[in-house]
Amino acid sequence: MYGRDPWGGPLEIHTADSATDDDRSRNLQDFDRAAMSRSLDETQQSWLLGPTEQKKKKYVDLGCIIVSRKIFKWTVGCIIAAALLAGFITMIVKLVPRHKHHNPPPDNYTLALRKALMFFNAQKSGKLPKHNNVSWRGNSCLQDGKSDDSTMFKNLVGGYYDAGDAIKFNFPQSFALTMLSWSVIEYSAKYEAAGELAHVKDTIKWGTDYLLKTFNSSADTIDRIAAQVGKGDTTGGATDPNDHYCWVRPEDIDYARPVTECHGCSDLAAEMAAALASASIVFKDNKAYSQKLVHGARTLFKFSRDQRGRYSVGNEAENFYNSTGYWDEFIWGAAWLYYATGNSSYLQLATTPGIAKHAGAFWGGPDYGVLSWDNKLTGAQVLLSRMRLFLSPGYPYEEILRTFHNQTSIIMCSYLPIFTSFNRTKGGLIQLNHGRPQPLQYVVNAAFLATLFSDYLAAADTPGWYCGPNFYSTDVLRKFAETQIDYILGKNPRKMSYVVGFGNHYPKHVHHRGASIPKNKVKYNCKGGWKYRDSSKANPNTIVGAMVAGPDKHDGFRDVRSNYNYTEPTLAGNAGLVAALVALSGDRDVGIDKNTLFSAVPPMFPTPPPPPAPWKP
Repeated sequence: MYGRDPWGGPLEIHTADSATDDDRSRNLQDFDRAAMSRSLDETQQSWLLGPTEQKKKKYVDLGCIIVSRKIFKWTVGCIIAAALLAGFITMIVKLVPRHKHHNPPPDNYTLALRKALMFFNAQKSGKLPKHNNVSWRGNSCLQDGKSDDSTMFKNLVGGYYDAGDAIKFNFPQSFALTMLSWSVIEYSAKYEAAGELAHVKDTIKWGTDYLLKTFNSSADTIDRIAAQVGKGDTTGGATDPNDHYCWVRPEDIDYARPVTECHGCSDLAAEMAAALASASIVFKDNKAYSQKLVHGARTLFKFSRDQRGRYSVGNEAENFYNSTGYWDEFIWGAAWLYYATGNSSYLQLATTPGIAKHAGAFWGGPDYGVLSWDNKLTGAQVLLSRMRLFLSPGYPYEEILRTFHNQTSIIMCSYLPIFTSFNRTKGGLIQLNHGRPQPLQYVVNAAFLATLFSDYLAAADTPGWYCGPNFYSTDVLRKFAETQIDYILGKNPRKMSYVVGFGNHYPKHVHHRGASIPKNKVKYNCKGGWKYRDSSKANPNTIVGAMVAGPDKHDGFRDVRSNYNYTEPTLAGNAGLVAALVALSGDRDVGIDKNTLFSAVPPMFPTPPPPPAPWKP
């Protein structure tokens, strides 16, 4: 039998093993020599070589492909080297100091906003918080209420001094708080972007905490309100020490501070109700406090409706903050209470045509369209136009809401330079008070309403509005607001900023007791501070953010401490300034908050109108 020789030669296999061991060994050696005489290929060598003698493969099998071992090693090495290099570069980038990319610098409106809010810190009465940040102010008037035996209100500590004196007038103070709350509700995102949201909320709460002390806020029915703390009557040559006759720091007041109560004060009570109701929306996330504010607002508004009368009749407020009527406060307070509670009875009252007629909604007059601490009609009309734009409640509110909306449009037209409802100075300042002193407080309110209404239209996807047959873009309204605020911030013939601390040229002789007396640990008596009142030197303390009363109708301004018609700041004026500044500040694409104001309002399903009367032939 012959088998196949795997190396190419014949191999004879003997069936009988007759050879000796030596013969077999010799034969095998012969076979080995014969076999090795030929060259073997790689496969054949692998059959003969043991595990330790195998040659290294030239290729690497990766499963899906076979690559050269050299290429494989080179590729793996490059990957490892690249990874090490990338890690090294990353480490260098992280360790080497680099310049940070800063956000763009804030605009002038944002810078002025931060300063304008500081004015309220300087006006705080009572025990000041540690973070008040006005170095020349301290605790003051800690006996308010206690020092007057004639009043039932024994704790009236806190709140804000009205202006350059130390009187606490609740009427303009409440209006200021309402304006601040309104601006927060509409522009909370802008306040947050400016880093001032917590600050403005603290400012509002300081005021509302005080207002809750000025009446029995836990009761459902009240019969009186504390309308004023302090006294300023100097008529007839009176020389009794009081907050106008004396020129002393609030911290040094040691004379009696009487409390003025009122028992029929619809305007004051409704304005206070508006302040608490609007603030309840600001603090809606603090449920307990918000409900406390709502309850107080309800109580005050009920009192305002039950006990009719003007708060300023027969007392000295008539000389300082005289109210010309309370019908506008009825609409204003009812509107805010509706937004705060969702109770339709308040909306029905706010849209009652008879009340609107008494408030002057259907006729003009020289001061029509001017929002102020005295007349809130324009603000109420804008506030209720918002409802028509976004909620469209329909019948039975549509007719009066359409009227308010139309009147708001006419008022916005009156602000534009093309119309002559109001004169302007040569420098461009609108004369909303027709040339009378202290114009800026009215200007800032108009700037706020104009910007707000333009943002309402933008949020409603409406590009503008009609003034008669002509259509005007919302940009025109915003431009009006910008020109007025720019004038106040220094773009005027005098190149003077009327906001203290903003810019390089601003009033240095502000009519303000605390700012004009140095903090030198000397306690001056009532007349002892007169030398600082009458001094020609600049105030030793800068009352940052105070907007002074403003220039005259010829763009003239006298930086004189004794002339309050030029140099005195007020709570109401600064509140309007803050509102206008935040509305104009920051990114223009960030508009109003459409929903927060309606957070307590239930879904509105318009009631169908009543059927027509039966037809008769």
